[in-house]
Amino acid sequence: MSTRAQIRMLPDGCRLHMHDGPIDLIVEAFGEAREINAAYNAASSRFVQVLDELCAELIFLRSPARQNGPLPTGPIARRMAEAVKPYAAHIFITPMASVAGAVAEEILAAMTSNARLSKAYVNDGGDIALHLANEETFVVGMVERPDRASLFGTTTIRYGDLIRGIATSGWRGRSFSLGIADAVTVLAETAAMADAAATVIANAVDLPEHHGIGRVRACDLAPDSDLGERMVTQSVPELSQREIGIALERGLDVAERLKASGLIRAAALNLQGATRILDSEKRAPSENVSRLIWSPAHA
Repeated sequence: MSTRAQIRMLPDGCRLHMHDGPIDLIVEAFGEAREINAAYNAASSRFVQVLDELCAELIFLRSPARQNGPLPTGPIARRMAEAVKPYAAHIFITPMASVAGAVAEEILAAMTSNARLSKAYVNDGGDIALHLANEETFVVGMVERPDRASLFGTTTIRYGDLIRGIATSGWRGRSFSLGIADAVTVLAETAAMADAAATVIANAVDLPEHHGIGRVRACDLAPDSDLGERMVTQSVPELSQREIGIALERGLDVAERLKASGLIRAAALNLQGATRILDSEKRAPSENVSRLIWSPAHA
C-alpha cells in the first residue's frame, strides 16, 4: 500500500484532494453529511492502492492494445483495456490512453458502493467520472485549451442522458498528442470511454503535411513513453483559416464515426479559436452552438 499518497480536504470544506505521483484528483460528493463522509473514506481507502496497482501491470498497459488476448488483472487496468479495445484493429493505441478516466471511475465506484449520494464527481486532471441520482444534473465547462483557464462553453448533463464520462485531450495538455488540437472534449457513457475517444479524436485533428508544426519523438521527451518513437506535437504555428478548417474536419470525421459506433455521445473540437461541435443529433460549427447541447459560457 502506498505511503506517498496525500489526501486532504480543500479549504472550501466540500471537496477532497488526493495526490499520488502522477495522479491528482478532485472529488466532490453531494448528499447527507454522513453519506458524504462515508464516500470520502471509501475513496481514500481505495486511492492509496491505485498507483502501486497500476505500476504492477505497467508493461501490459504500455503495450499496443489488442482486440483479443489476455486481460490485465486489476479492475482499473481492465477498464483501460476495455476502453481502447474498439480501436485496436485500426490504429496504434495502448491502454494508457484511458488511464485518467479509468482511475476516476474506480474511485467513484468506491464512493457510490459505500454511500448513498445524490450526485458526485471525480476529476482526474480534467477527465471526469460522474454519478447522478434520479433527476439530478451537472453543469460542465468546456475549455478552448487545457493549459489555461479558457472556459467558453458549458453543457448540462442530466440523469437520463446516460452520459457519465467527460474527457479532454490536446497537444497543450499534460499528455502527449499526435495531433494539433488545442482541446477536444468528449462526452461518453463512461470516463474511460471518453478518455480513449478524446485521445483518438485529438490525434486526428492534424496537418501531417505541414512542415511548420514542431514534432519530437515521444521517447526523447519521456524515455518510458508508451508512444515510443512516434512524433508528438510540441509547437503549432499560426494557421490559416483554411488549414484550421481542414484539420478540424479530419477530427470531426473521426468523431462522427465514433458516435455512429456508440463510443461517444458528443464532442467539441477546438483549434486556434475555431470550434466544431458534434452533439447527440448532428454536427455543426460553433456559430450554431445555441441549437446544440453546448451553450456559451457567461462571465
